[in-house]
Amino acid sequence: MNRLKISVGQHSDKGRKAFNQDFHGCHIPREPQLSLKGIAIAMADGISTSEVSHIASETAVKSFLDDYFCTSEAWSVNNAVQRVLTATNSWLHSQSRNGPYRYDKDKGYVCTLSAMVIKSTTAYLFHVGDTRIYRLHDNGLEQLTHDHRLWISQDQGYLSRALGADSLVEIDHRSLTIKTGDVFILATDGVHEHVDAQFIIHTINGHLTNLNEAARRIVEHAYQQGSEDNLSIQIVRIDDVPLETSPELHQQIDQLPFPPILEPRARFDGYTILREVHASSRSHVYLALDEETATQVVLKTPSIDLREDLGYLERLLMEEWIARRINSAHVLKAALPTRQRHYLYTVTEFVEGQTLKQWLIDNPRPDLETVRSIVEQIVKGLYALHRMEVLHQDLRPDNLMIDTTGTVKIIDLGSARVAGVVETATVEPNPFPGTALYMAPEYFMGEVGSSRSDLYSLGVLTYHMLSGRYPYGTQVAKTRTAAAQRRLAYRSVLDDEREIPAWLDETLKKAVHPNPEKRYQELSEFTFDLRHPNKAFLNKTRPPLIERNPVMFWQGVSAILAGIILVLLYQ
Repeated sequence: MNRLKISVGQHSDKGRKAFNQDFHGCHIPREPQLSLKGIAIAMADGISTSEVSHIASETAVKSFLDDYFCTSEAWSVNNAVQRVLTATNSWLHSQSRNGPYRYDKDKGYVCTLSAMVIKSTTAYLFHVGDTRIYRLHDNGLEQLTHDHRLWISQDQGYLSRALGADSLVEIDHRSLTIKTGDVFILATDGVHEHVDAQFIIHTINGHLTNLNEAARRIVEHAYQQGSEDNLSIQIVRIDDVPLETSPELHQQIDQLPFPPILEPRARFDGYTILREVHASSRSHVYLALDEETATQVVLKTPSIDLREDLGYLERLLMEEWIARRINSAHVLKAALPTRQRHYLYTVTEFVEGQTLKQWLIDNPRPDLETVRSIVEQIVKGLYALHRMEVLHQDLRPDNLMIDTTGTVKIIDLGSARVAGVVETATVEPNPFPGTALYMAPEYFMGEVGSSRSDLYSLGVLTYHMLSGRYPYGTQVAKTRTAAAQRRLAYRSVLDDEREIPAWLDETLKKAVHPNPEKRYQELSEFTFDLRHPNKAFLNKTRPPLIERNPVMFWQGVSAILAGIILVLLYQ
């Protein structure tokens, strides 16, 4: 199986200066981090006016290479890197503020930084300052970064943006697809201002088997051309691009056999099967006793019909992968792995209780306060997922459990979208990840979901608990264009049999708006408005009968017309 592989050449020299303020580094992790986090490369350049700028450069590069790999595997590269660099910038700025040159940023802990993360088939670039990143492309050098330098004359300029210069920093970022043979170059201004593109290209092409020698020759040439600055360069060649699979999950699929059909009392891989909980065309779910820990757990085994579907199998295993990384009382937990598995299956905690679907059958008319309590607990679970850049995408009564203590848990993560995993292209995206009645309209147009898509599903769920109906009936799944979605008519949740405040109807209407930009932007806004009348909604009157109950309205109109016709006939 192909895996990401690169070759790196690096060289740095103090040049004509007393000491070297540049710093550079590269970290190539082992699997599974190689696939899940990628390879990180970074170069920083201190400013010559500062005596502590070399500390800033070293700190920026080391913290980037160390801290990035400590961030969640579920996070996207951009999110992880932005958080790391923001923290580094804050630390550098605070050191300057606490030092003797707190009012002179040119003498503080300030540096430039250009960094790359190469993950799967994509290179992610991050940049602040005037260190540059190039790509050797079509026998030419393509500059991929923009210098943050303000020129006040032909020969004099200063950095307009750098790490540590201010309390907040704006990091340029971009991404581009890579292919085998691509060459990237990171260079400080001491090099790129004194070496022409053709010399760099010729030197690299002449030393493809020894990139360190190529880097050394380029630095020497910059020195000979009169560079008076520190000189640093990194050359990165892409030797192999991975296949679009996940080594961690794919290895399990390749190496582990499928489990047999399990029966009650059967002993299986250290478990005793107690009973079958659920069986469908997608999976078999069993309640089992872990013989080692004497605790009850839930085993999920793949469907016999879908065992040849690699995407399905990866999504099945991904459910447990996500559950291990989420820590919330309102999200199903994965069982701790205590021993090696000999078959392909997943293990999660056993939740004693009933699904929300069954609870609604038993409690068809829940009061408003109970609905609010359920929704607020679901939101806590969604918060835990969204913080890790995980979208649930299939929020519905079947995928929620209420345990014996009244705690609501999200129990099914099989359709979840993980930003960090999507970047590796390991699992084929499902264009319709959820259940039609609860799926946000944007999914039916082929768009990628967002946290507001989960909010839409939650809004539909809330509406359904209060009324037993759906805000647009079954029409959402039929609308595949923006124009058709604009024609969707919201049906008021209010009726003559339920005590529901009129302003609450407006809250639900906003939560399930067909346009995600017109929904609540945050889950907290929705839960707040469920309890507190929004002033904008209080000024609106109760919707007319045609909106609340179109059938009753037209039945009434028909009855009146029939009466008029009878009167006219008998005159």
